Amino acid sequence: MSTAMTRTTTVTRRVRPGTVALWVVQVVLAAMFVMAALPKLSGDPVMVDMFGAVGAGQWLRYVVGVLELAGAIGLLVPRLCGLAAGGLALLLVGASLTNIFALGASPAIPIGYLLVAAAIAWFRRASIRVAVRR
Repeated sequence: MSTAMTRTTTVTRRVRPGTVALWVVQVVLAAMFVMAALPKLSGDPVMVDMFGAVGAGQWLRYVVGVLELAGAIGLLVPRLCGLAAGGLALLLVGASLTNIFALGASPAIPIGYLLVAAAIAWFRRASIRVAVRR
C-alpha cells in the first residue's frame, strides 16, 4: 500500500495600493451617479423643472438618467469600467455646457466629476483598448 501525498500550492497576489485606490474612486463615483440618476428617473420635481428650463423636453431627463445609471453600473464591471468612465466624461461635457449656456449656472460640479471620470478612463485605457478590439 502506498500513501499519496498531495501538494498545496499557494499563489500570492500582490495588491497594489494604486489599484485599490482606483477601485475606491470608481465605487464612489458610481454611487454619486446612482444618486444623480434616481431623481431624474423618478420624476423628482426639481429635476422636472431643471430639464424644463433646459428646453429640450422631459425625454432628455430620462435619457440622461439612464445613461448615468448605466455608467454607474459600468464603473463596477472590470471589463467595462474604462468605457463607462469615458462615456460618463462625455456626458459631463454636455452637462457642463448645459450649465453654462442653458441654465446660466456654474459648471464647477460637472467639471469636477468630469476630471475624475477622465482620470479613471485614462488609468483604465488598457481595458478600453481590449473592449474596442472585441
